[in-house]
Amino acid sequence: MSVQVQNLTKIYGEQHAVNQINFEAHQGEVLGFLGPNGAGKTTTMKIITCFIPQTEGTVKVCGHDVSADPIEVRRHIGYLPEHNPLYKEMYVKEYLTFIAGLHKIKKKRQRVDEMIDMTGLTRERNKLIGALSKGYRQRVGLAQAMIHDPQVLILDEPTSGLDPNQLVEIRNLIKRIGEQKTVIFSTHIMQEVKALCDRVVIINKGNLVADDAIGDLEKRVSGETIITIEFLEKTTRSQLAKIKGVTKVVGLSDTKWKLSSKLDDDVRAEIFKYAVQNQLTLIEMSKQVFSIENAFQQLTK
Repeated sequence: MSVQVQNLTKIYGEQHAVNQINFEAHQGEVLGFLGPNGAGKTTTMKIITCFIPQTEGTVKVCGHDVSADPIEVRRHIGYLPEHNPLYKEMYVKEYLTFIAGLHKIKKKRQRVDEMIDMTGLTRERNKLIGALSKGYRQRVGLAQAMIHDPQVLILDEPTSGLDPNQLVEIRNLIKRIGEQKTVIFSTHIMQEVKALCDRVVIINKGNLVADDAIGDLEKRVSGETIITIEFLEKTTRSQLAKIKGVTKVVGLSDTKWKLSSKLDDDVRAEIFKYAVQNQLTLIEMSKQVFSIENAFQQLTK
């Protein structure tokens, strides 16, 4: 694996910002790293990137320990922090050339041109960074994070401030990068998680509460299938409870109901059969779609 976190703990005074968390991130994977504000996401990312030391536990990046060999770890990591620090008085191309020099990249001009093209900065290359919109500053931040071709890319809120067109472009770029490298991706936008991530790790109040593929997470948290039905005529709870596969009936009105069943049971055919047999006019039947938002809320509320 590219990133291995074991029993990671960070304590500030008496507060456990991160408490004994364990997870791994693999090559060719985009890992969503989620949690509410103050959950410990940014603290964890800063430890992985060697900005702050851990109190306990170990973190290894491409086999190198962040405490024992931080210089080598940094060579393998590209990092875009939440508050993107840039030299606003420098021009885009000038800044990326400067960053390439810090990484001692041999063909600096060629690599800078590649990153400008890859992140869609061609028209902005000769502008002052301070004159760019927030979205384009995010692109500059992405370019500097990737310019030394790191094996691991850590992105803290990378799509913040992007307009819908820019968001699609950056999303596609991150997906392409994730095919070859390890990407740890933090965001509060759940649509981005669904679109980008192969797997999610969720922490809450410093504790790890989930580490699953997105589909498995939704199944584990939901536990049941819920179908909303409405008839033109009145019916009763006791009659609906007799439908094969139905485990729970909740009345919304005399004609509208919520029926629950086991997660893998689809009782819609049985509901339709019940309506025909009892000469009821079925005017609505909708299956509740469980989402990553529901899983996040249940695990962190």
